[in-house]
Amino acid sequence: MAELRHATAAAAATRATGSPSKRDAEAASSPLVASPRVGGGRDGLRPHQRWPLPPPVRALLACEDPRSPTASASYRILVAAIACFALAALFSAPSLWARLNAPYLCRKEGIRLHCPRVSQPDSLWENPHAAATSWKPCAERQRHEVSDLVSENETSGFIFIHAEGGLNQQRIAICNAVAIAKIMNATLILPVLKQDQIWKDQTKFEDIFDVDHFINYLKEDVHIVRDIPDWFTEKDDLFTSIKRTVKNVPKYASAQFYIDNVLPRIKEKKIMSIKPFVDRLGYDNVPMEINRLRCRVNYHALKFLPDIEEMADKLATRMRNRTGSLNPYMALHLRFEKGMVGLSFCDFAGTREEKAMMATYRQQQWPRRYKNGSHLWPLALQKRKEGRCPLEPGEIGIILRAMGYTKETQIYVASGQVYGGNNRMAPLRNMFPNMVSKEDLASKEEMEPFKKHVTSLAALDFLVCLKSDVFVMTHGGNFAKLIIGYRRYMGRHRLKSIKPDKGLMSKFFGDPYMPWATFVEDVVITHQTRTGLPEPTFPHYDLWENPLTPCMCRA
Repeated sequence: MAELRHATAAAAATRATGSPSKRDAEAASSPLVASPRVGGGRDGLRPHQRWPLPPPVRALLACEDPRSPTASASYRILVAAIACFALAALFSAPSLWARLNAPYLCRKEGIRLHCPRVSQPDSLWENPHAAATSWKPCAERQRHEVSDLVSENETSGFIFIHAEGGLNQQRIAICNAVAIAKIMNATLILPVLKQDQIWKDQTKFEDIFDVDHFINYLKEDVHIVRDIPDWFTEKDDLFTSIKRTVKNVPKYASAQFYIDNVLPRIKEKKIMSIKPFVDRLGYDNVPMEINRLRCRVNYHALKFLPDIEEMADKLATRMRNRTGSLNPYMALHLRFEKGMVGLSFCDFAGTREEKAMMATYRQQQWPRRYKNGSHLWPLALQKRKEGRCPLEPGEIGIILRAMGYTKETQIYVASGQVYGGNNRMAPLRNMFPNMVSKEDLASKEEMEPFKKHVTSLAALDFLVCLKSDVFVMTHGGNFAKLIIGYRRYMGRHRLKSIKPDKGLMSKFFGDPYMPWATFVEDVVITHQTRTGLPEPTFPHYDLWENPLTPCMCRA
């Protein structure tokens, strides 16, 4: 009986120990097991209780003693892995930060331009905000820069050039003249604007540009004098004498060429002219600082006279207020003059009489290229397919409508006399009736002072196009090139400058079954990257259209 009572007491003690209340009390006293409903879920369990975790993770979360044999090795491995991950993140952080803060910059792959994607919706009137806030002009001389200019008595000598061609070709020649004067440490005589066979204009430098501003702005870079020195008595022979003229400068010559071949003659003769001087300085083969100086001349030193600037401001203001309230406007540089059409040797729509007259004109002006004319038709077709022909007024109208511009768009037209006159302009005018020129915006009395010089009229067109919300070119040339580059530089890439894909028109007209919707889609996609967006200056290409690499900095 005594043994039976002893066994019964032991069993009761065992049942008491295994009861739920006893187990809960013991669990609460354990330092390694948490209380059931503290921080738990609906079932009162913690995540690690519902989903078992590996021993090292449990040890790291204080769910298991890291000193226990089962956790110590794994714990050390986990800590080492976390340390490696932290170091990798630390080293990659700068590159990641740089990538996140990289400026908006398009990259060219072959003939296609790839630009960063932005969340901002497309706008007909301006480029993405990111493009406008990534870059800033920096061609100006900085305050901390020390001038290396020697005194006027210590220069190598004097150089003199004739700036040939129209206004824009002359502008480029002036920029290049300042650059070579810097390269050779010479004094520049104020360039003469040579009468052009086409323009037939007798404009002088001081008739179009602010001479005082030009000389004073560049006084820390080069010495510039207004006229040939008085001590030089052979002024009439300066451009005719072989002894005084350098004529062997190749196109796009390097800075080293001038130092090796032109500088010795200047030092010997003290004053030399350079002829011809169209495109006589390269871009990739001169120091970066020289290209920056060219930008400084183009964008800051060359200013038109105040009366030209004021008249251009009036024209731009009138364009913005044509609807009675403030409105954006487009500037269209329409290159379809008789000379341009003839020189292109492309075929255009017209009557038999027009084609016969154009053939006669080409034969008279360019007899070597014309020959008997039999080879010109297949050549014209090939050029049109490759997008090398000027766009007709009606063609540029179709492209603009496909891009989304409506007939209410206000358009300022900068052009010479359009070949074909009103009949050629009719399709474009039907699509965009709000199309005007400077003669439509100003009275005869206002325009009279500027008719003395053809270049003054060209300067007005230049400035009104520069101030426009959107600029559209129809064919290449110095005017469009300078406008696009100027808008990129001074407008920080915000201003749209559209270069139409001229090959699209041959594709559209060559496929009679292409629906309008397909053509619109092609136009929109193609021109997303043809609006003057930031991109590096092209290798072996001049900086007038794209000055970013030498002349702009991160904003």
